Formats: sequence, structure tokens, C-alpha cells
Amino acid sequence: MIQYKSINHQNTSLSDREKFFKEFNRDGVGPSVFLQTCNRVELYYGDGDIPDDVARHLFRVVCGLESAITGEKAVQGQVKDAYLAARNSQKLPTPMHKLFESALQIGKRVRNETEISHGAVSHSLAAIEIIEQEKIDLQNARITIIGVNKLTADIIKFLQNKGAKLVFLANRTEEKARKMAQPFGIEVFTLEDKATFMHDTDILISATSAPNSIICKSDINPNHRLLAIDLAFPRDIEPDITEIEGVTLYNLHDVEQKVKDNISIREDEIKKAEALIEEGIAELQDIMERRRRYTEV
Repeated sequence: MIQYKSINHQNTSLSDREKFFKEFNRDGVGPSVFLQTCNRVELYYGDGDIPDDVARHLFRVVCGLESAITGEKAVQGQVKDAYLAARNSQKLPTPMHKLFESALQIGKRVRNETEISHGAVSHSLAAIEIIEQEKIDLQNARITIIGVNKLTADIIKFLQNKGAKLVFLANRTEEKARKMAQPFGIEVFTLEDKATFMHDTDILISATSAPNSIICKSDINPNHRLLAIDLAFPRDIEPDITEIEGVTLYNLHDVEQKVKDNISIREDEIKKAEALIEEGIAELQDIMERRRRYTEV
């Protein structure tokens, strides 16, 4: 039987999820799909029958109904990446393939046939909104972005569209940073240059996949005001930097709460998505039943 384990933003705090992520052990479960996003750490494992509740949970995750930001789009790609990584590294049982292929199909249908994602603000736009709320002069602010990924690329694009002139990109690997920075025409640093770029940074936005924090209290210039936005899970920035006068820090939970406060998803669109999910579960079970009959012949 296919099963799953999940720890997510609905049942744990950010700190508890970080602890679970660091201590998580997949030994002994056999072929499995491991999913890690900003909001959740999940493991799908086993073989044979696919219970409706397992399919329903994964389908809701892919459709963004279980996300902190209802209807957000990024989770579809995150689930796909997790499935492909598992498929390429191990021999998954056929039911696991069917489960994830069906989930990804439902995710596409929900976003094509409903307006569940319409107006859903992304983490990147929420970060820009926070900066504007703090009334910082973007044209003159020195802004450092840490991390090379779609989220940070979107943030750079939005910042430049808002008139930001002094935007810098930092990353552990300089080559990756230069490749992403080139279209934007911005300067790059490595994390080894922290002392240099942190000294005069007015706005710091970090979103890396590092397993441990990369910015700590000793990296902060105590004589310079700083707005820091940490979009990473686990967190990139140590929370105790706020003990320094003039430092303001927003973490992932703060950003998502900001989005929640500004989003209103119509109930009928959620109901449409849930109806498509139930339809998808029925189709999946029909496929599995036909497969059982075939193997029994």
C-alpha cells in the first residue's frame, strides 16, 4: 500500500520543520519520493493499492490547496522535480508512477479550468510589497540578493522594474551567480565576500537551499540600518540579528502572513478545484482496478 508522512505549516512551526528536516531519516522505507518545499517535508513510499486519502492529499498539495498561499503555482514544479529525482535515482513501483503522474495532470487541469491561482501573490511580490511598506527609497538603496533560483531572479526583475539601481547578487558558486546576473547587468559576490557586501547593504533578501544559516549576528554592521527578508527553508538568517538596533527581519512565516492578509480566493473556485480532484481520484482508481484485473488474468 502507498503511504505518506508529512510535516507542514499547518501542523508545525517553522522551527519544528527545520528540526524535522535535519533529523529526517529515509533508511528502510525502500523506493520513495521525498518532497521538500518551504511549507512541508513529505515522504511517499510503499507499493500496491493507493488509498483515496493518500491520492487526495497529494492532489491537493499539487493544486496549491494545502499551501500557505492558496493556489500558488510553484508547488506544481516542486512536486514534479521531486518525482523526477526519485524516478531517476531508483526503481519506483508502478503505482507510485501512476500516483504522481495523475497528481501532476490534476494540477494542470485545476490551474487551466479554474481561477484558483488568479491574483495569488507570490513570495517574490510579497517581498517587494514589504520593502515598499518600509518606505525605503529603492532608487538609492543598496540591495543584496543571496541565492540563484527562479525566486531570486523574479525579485531582481521586480526590483529593477520599480527603479532599483544598486542591486547585487551573492551566491556560494560565483559561476552560477554570473550566469543569472548577466541579463540584469548586476555585480556579483561570493559568500566569502560577506564582510564586503554586508557592510553597506540596506536591504538583504536571502533565498538559498543551504542546510544551515549563512548570515549571523557577527555579519551585520551595527552602525548601518538593515531590512532583511529571509525566504529560505531552512532559514538563511539567524533570528538574533534583530537584537541589533536598526535591524528589521522578516522570515518566511512573516512573508506568507503578509500574502494571506491580501488574498481573497473565491469559495466557488476552491470547490471547482476540489471537484476536479475527486474526479481525478476516481480516474486513478479506475486505472488501478484495470491494472489489477490485467495482472490477475
